[in-house]
Amino acid sequence: MPRNRLVDLIALAFFVALCLGIGALGAAVVATSVDTWYAELAKPSFTPPDHMFGPIWTVLYVLMAIAAWRVWRVADRDTRRGPLTLFALQLALTLGWTVVFFGLEKIGAALATIVVLDVGVAVTTLAFRPIDRWAGLLMLPYLAWVAFATVLNIAIWRLNPTA
Repeated sequence: MPRNRLVDLIALAFFVALCLGIGALGAAVVATSVDTWYAELAKPSFTPPDHMFGPIWTVLYVLMAIAAWRVWRVADRDTRRGPLTLFALQLALTLGWTVVFFGLEKIGAALATIVVLDVGVAVTTLAFRPIDRWAGLLMLPYLAWVAFATVLNIAIWRLNPTA
Protein backbone atom coordinates (compact mmCIF):
# COMPACT_ATOMS: atom_id res chain seq x y z
CA MET A 1 0.00 0.00 0.00
CA PRO A 2 1.50 3.39 -0.97
CA ARG A 3 2.45 5.63 1.93
CA ASN A 4 -0.08 8.38 1.11
CA ARG A 5 -2.91 5.88 1.01
CA LEU A 6 -1.80 4.40 4.34
CA VAL A 7 -1.64 7.89 5.88
CA ASP A 8 -5.13 8.62 4.50
CA LEU A 9 -6.51 5.43 6.05
CA ILE A 10 -4.86 6.13 9.39
CA ALA A 11 -6.28 9.66 9.35
CA LEU A 12 -9.75 8.36 8.49
CA ALA A 13 -9.52 5.84 11.33
CA PHE A 14 -8.46 8.67 13.65
CA PHE A 15 -11.45 10.85 12.75
CA VAL A 16 -13.89 7.94 13.04
CA ALA A 17 -12.40 6.92 16.40
CA LEU A 18 -12.50 10.52 17.64
CA CYS A 19 -16.15 11.02 16.72
CA LEU A 20 -17.29 7.62 17.95
CA GLY A 21 -15.24 8.14 21.11
CA ILE A 22 -17.09 11.39 21.80
CA GLY A 23 -20.30 9.48 21.10
CA ALA A 24 -19.32 6.78 23.58
CA LEU A 25 -18.60 9.38 26.25
CA GLY A 26 -21.98 10.94 25.57
CA ALA A 27 -23.70 7.57 25.74
CA ALA A 28 -22.09 6.93 29.12
CA VAL A 29 -23.50 10.23 30.38
CA VAL A 30 -26.94 9.47 28.93
CA ALA A 31 -26.96 6.06 30.61
CA THR A 32 -26.83 7.75 34.02
CA SER A 33 -30.30 9.27 33.65
CA VAL A 34 -32.14 7.90 30.62
CA ASP A 35 -34.04 5.29 32.65
CA THR A 36 -34.66 7.56 35.63
CA TRP A 37 -34.80 11.33 35.27
CA TYR A 38 -35.31 11.42 31.49
CA ALA A 39 -37.93 8.66 31.60
CA GLU A 40 -40.01 10.75 34.02
CA LEU A 41 -39.99 13.91 31.89
CA ALA A 42 -43.03 14.92 29.88
CA LYS A 43 -42.03 14.71 26.22
CA PRO A 44 -43.73 15.85 23.01
CA SER A 45 -45.41 13.33 20.73
CA PHE A 46 -42.66 13.70 18.12
CA THR A 47 -39.94 12.40 20.47
CA PRO A 48 -38.20 9.46 18.79
CA PRO A 49 -38.18 6.16 20.70
CA ASP A 50 -35.14 5.78 22.96
CA HIS A 51 -33.78 2.84 20.95
CA MET A 52 -33.43 5.06 17.85
CA PHE A 53 -30.94 7.50 19.33
CA GLY A 54 -27.93 5.16 19.34
CA PRO A 55 -28.15 4.17 15.65
CA ILE A 56 -28.91 7.74 14.57
CA TRP A 57 -25.95 9.16 16.47
CA THR A 58 -23.64 6.42 15.20
CA VAL A 59 -24.47 7.24 11.58
CA LEU A 60 -24.12 10.97 12.24
CA TYR A 61 -20.74 10.55 13.94
CA VAL A 62 -19.42 8.48 11.04
CA LEU A 63 -20.66 11.04 8.49
CA MET A 64 -19.07 13.85 10.51
CA ALA A 65 -15.80 11.92 10.71
CA ILE A 66 -15.73 11.39 6.95
CA ALA A 67 -16.46 15.09 6.40
CA ALA A 68 -13.60 16.16 8.67
CA TRP A 69 -11.29 13.61 7.06
CA ARG A 70 -12.11 14.92 3.58
CA VAL A 71 -11.22 18.45 4.68
CA TRP A 72 -8.00 17.18 6.27
CA ARG A 73 -7.16 15.23 3.12
CA VAL A 74 -7.74 17.88 0.45
CA ALA A 75 -6.69 21.11 2.16
CA ASP A 76 -3.23 22.26 3.09
CA ARG A 77 -2.37 22.74 6.75
CA ASP A 78 -3.16 26.47 6.85
CA THR A 79 -6.44 26.12 4.96
CA ARG A 80 -7.75 23.26 7.08
CA ARG A 81 -6.68 24.62 10.49
CA GLY A 82 -9.69 26.94 10.95
CA PRO A 83 -12.40 24.57 9.71
CA LEU A 84 -11.02 21.63 11.69
CA THR A 85 -10.78 23.80 14.80
CA LEU A 86 -14.45 24.69 14.31
CA PHE A 87 -15.17 20.99 13.90
CA ALA A 88 -13.43 20.19 17.18
CA LEU A 89 -15.33 22.96 18.95
CA GLN A 90 -18.73 21.80 17.74
CA LEU A 91 -17.80 18.23 18.67
CA ALA A 92 -16.98 19.44 22.18
CA LEU A 93 -20.29 21.34 22.27
CA THR A 94 -22.12 18.15 21.30
CA LEU A 95 -20.65 16.39 24.31
CA GLY A 96 -21.24 19.50 26.41
CA TRP A 97 -24.94 19.52 25.58
CA THR A 98 -25.20 15.87 26.58
CA VAL A 99 -23.48 16.56 29.90
CA VAL A 100 -25.70 19.57 30.64
CA PHE A 101 -28.97 17.89 29.60
CA PHE A 102 -28.50 14.32 30.83
CA GLY A 103 -25.65 14.61 33.33
CA LEU A 104 -26.60 17.83 35.10
CA GLU A 105 -30.31 17.50 34.23
CA LYS A 106 -30.53 21.21 33.37
CA ILE A 107 -33.00 21.55 30.50
CA GLY A 108 -32.82 25.35 30.23
CA ALA A 109 -29.02 25.45 30.30
CA ALA A 110 -28.99 22.63 27.75
CA LEU A 111 -31.22 24.73 25.52
CA ALA A 112 -28.72 27.59 25.63
CA THR A 113 -25.93 25.11 24.88
CA ILE A 114 -27.71 23.56 21.91
CA VAL A 115 -28.43 26.95 20.37
CA VAL A 116 -24.68 27.63 20.42
CA LEU A 117 -24.19 24.12 19.01
CA ASP A 118 -26.60 24.91 16.15
CA VAL A 119 -24.48 27.90 15.23
CA GLY A 120 -21.28 25.88 15.59
CA VAL A 121 -22.49 23.11 13.29
CA ALA A 122 -23.80 25.61 10.72
CA VAL A 123 -20.52 27.56 10.72
CA THR A 124 -18.51 24.33 10.46
CA THR A 125 -20.65 23.14 7.56
CA LEU A 126 -20.18 26.47 5.79
CA ALA A 127 -16.43 26.35 6.43
CA PHE A 128 -16.18 22.80 5.05
CA ARG A 129 -18.20 23.47 1.88
CA PRO A 130 -15.67 25.62 -0.05
CA ILE A 131 -12.87 23.18 0.74
CA ASP A 132 -14.75 20.04 -0.25
CA ARG A 133 -18.33 19.98 -1.52
CA TRP A 134 -18.92 16.47 -0.14
CA ALA A 135 -17.60 17.44 3.29
CA GLY A 136 -20.20 20.18 3.45
CA LEU A 137 -22.95 17.84 2.27
CA LEU A 138 -21.95 15.15 4.76
CA MET A 139 -22.50 17.64 7.60
CA LEU A 140 -26.09 18.42 6.55
CA PRO A 141 -27.75 15.41 8.24
CA TYR A 142 -26.03 16.40 11.49
CA LEU A 143 -27.15 20.00 11.09
CA ALA A 144 -30.73 18.81 10.51
CA TRP A 145 -30.58 16.48 13.53
CA VAL A 146 -29.23 19.19 15.83
CA ALA A 147 -31.97 21.55 14.63
CA PHE A 148 -34.54 18.83 15.41
CA ALA A 149 -32.89 18.22 18.80
CA THR A 150 -33.18 21.95 19.49
CA VAL A 151 -36.93 21.86 18.82
CA LEU A 152 -37.17 18.77 21.03
CA ASN A 153 -35.17 20.51 23.79
CA ILE A 154 -37.50 23.53 23.60
CA ALA A 155 -40.58 21.32 23.82
CA ILE A 156 -39.23 19.35 26.78
CA TRP A 157 -38.27 22.59 28.53
CA ARG A 158 -41.79 23.98 28.03
CA LEU A 159 -43.46 20.74 29.15
CA ASN A 160 -41.30 20.51 32.29
CA PRO A 161 -41.03 24.05 33.69
CA THR A 162 -39.91 22.88 37.13
CA ALA A 163 -37.37 20.29 35.94
